Amino acid sequence: ATARVPSPDYNGRMTRTRTPATVTGLVLAGGRGSRMGGIDKGLADLAGRPMVAHVIDRLRPQVDGIILNANRHIDAYQAFGFPVVEDTGSDYPGPLAGFAAGLAAAPTPLVVTVPCDCPLLPADLVPRLRAVGAETGADIVSAHDGHRLQPVFTLLRRDLLDSLESFMAEGERKIDRWFARHHAATADFGDQTAAFENINRPDDRERLAARLTPRRPAR
Repeated sequence: ATARVPSPDYNGRMTRTRTPATVTGLVLAGGRGSRMGGIDKGLADLAGRPMVAHVIDRLRPQVDGIILNANRHIDAYQAFGFPVVEDTGSDYPGPLAGFAAGLAAAPTPLVVTVPCDCPLLPADLVPRLRAVGAETGADIVSAHDGHRLQPVFTLLRRDLLDSLESFMAEGERKIDRWFARHHAATADFGDQTAAFENINRPDDRERLAARLTPRRPAR
């Protein structure tokens, strides 16, 4: 497959040539949403559209394709026109299960993960993660917002799937413990701290909605 839009090369530069597809965006929408009353956060209304639609809009120009990870309302997620994969484990085992499902389904050598509840994610997230990966040779590159690591904003090599599945088979679920088994690096996004604001509570949704331009509701 080839990229149809300008996409970053391995050094993070933008190119208008048709280059081989190399990175798939994985949107994580498989959580319980417990702090939002158990709702499916990806489908919750935000400025007149499902929350995940805002995330897709920010991510799509940066990647060669998108996969959605969801565990409920599969038909509703499929309506966005992208492949939908469910967690490999039951009872909401956490983001690593979503990572594994996405790595297994991705057609590209690289996968970038983002959560469904950060509608202001950086417009240059993928180029900057890839630039650090090229510079350091890291297997895993995660965003750091200047205050803390953002481990669900991560660039991964698809060939880490076997390692991840083995880790989870041991009963492990913590992202940092799996990252520690590999060459992991961070990309500094301290200049865009607000881009990583997420929606965990109803008042978060109201606050971020005010920063988004309402559009016609998505189908």
